[in-house]
Amino acid sequence: MKHKYVEFISDEHFLNCIENLHASYEKAKESISKNKFYKNKIDTIKLTFDTKFNNIDEKNIVETEILRQIDKSINNSIGTFHEQILGGIKGYEVGKLSGFDIKANDNTLFADIKNKHNTMNSSAAEALFQKLARYADAYKQAKCYWVQILAKSSFNEHWKGDINGKEYSHSRVFKISGDQFYALLTDRDNAFYELYKALPLAINDFLSSIDKKESKAKNSALSEIIDETKPTKRSILDQISFDNYCYYQGFDRL
Repeated sequence: MKHKYVEFISDEHFLNCIENLHASYEKAKESISKNKFYKNKIDTIKLTFDTKFNNIDEKNIVETEILRQIDKSINNSIGTFHEQILGGIKGYEVGKLSGFDIKANDNTLFADIKNKHNTMNSSAAEALFQKLARYADAYKQAKCYWVQILAKSSFNEHWKGDINGKEYSHSRVFKISGDQFYALLTDRDNAFYELYKALPLAINDFLSSIDKKESKAKNSALSEIIDETKPTKRSILDQISFDNYCYYQGFDRL
C-alpha cells in the first residue's frame, strides 16, 4: 500500500500520534492559570530589560513568558511522540510504563528514548546504564540503547566510560542518535529525514480534519493579571511584581 506520509508506519498511526501531541499542547495551554504561572517566581527585573532592550510591550512579553512555560511542559510530550511513532513500526512496540520506551516484539532490542542529549545528570545516566545492562543480561540476544533523538552528531556506538567515578561497559549496551535509531528500526537510512519532511503535510491534514471549535484551549494567566490591573491601576509588570514580591521592602507601594 502506498503511504501518503512515510513508508514505515501507516498514515492512520501517524495522524493518531499527531492527534495525541495536539491534545498535549491544548492541555498545556489550558493549564496556565495565574497561580500556575506564579508557581516559580517571575523574574520581573529580567522582563523589564526584555521590554526595553527588545522593544516589546508588556502584554507581549508576558505572553512570551507564558509560552516559555508551556514549552517546558511540552518537551516531555515530544519524547512521547517519538516513542509512539517508533512503536508503530512493524516488529516493535511502546513500553507503556514497563521500564523501557521501545522494545522489539522478539525481545532482541530495548531502548530508552531521550528527546535531547543533555537531559540527564550523571546520577540519571548511571541509573540508565544499569537498567539497560540488566535488560541485556536478562535477554542474551538483546541489544539495548540509550537513544538521543536530538544529538550533537550522528552515531551508533557502545556506551562505555566513567560515570560518577565508576567504569561502565557492556558488550550489548549502546548509545545512538535519533537518525541512526530511526534507520535501525525502519531499515531506511533517511527515515528520520522522511519524518521531518512529512510532518507539515500530516499536521495540516490533521488540523483541517478537526472542528476548530475543539481547539479552544487558552491559558487564563494574562487575562487574570489584566483584570487585576483595572482596579489597582498598576501596569502589567507592576502587578506581577506586586503579586510575586509584595513581602519585599518597598514593593507594597506598587
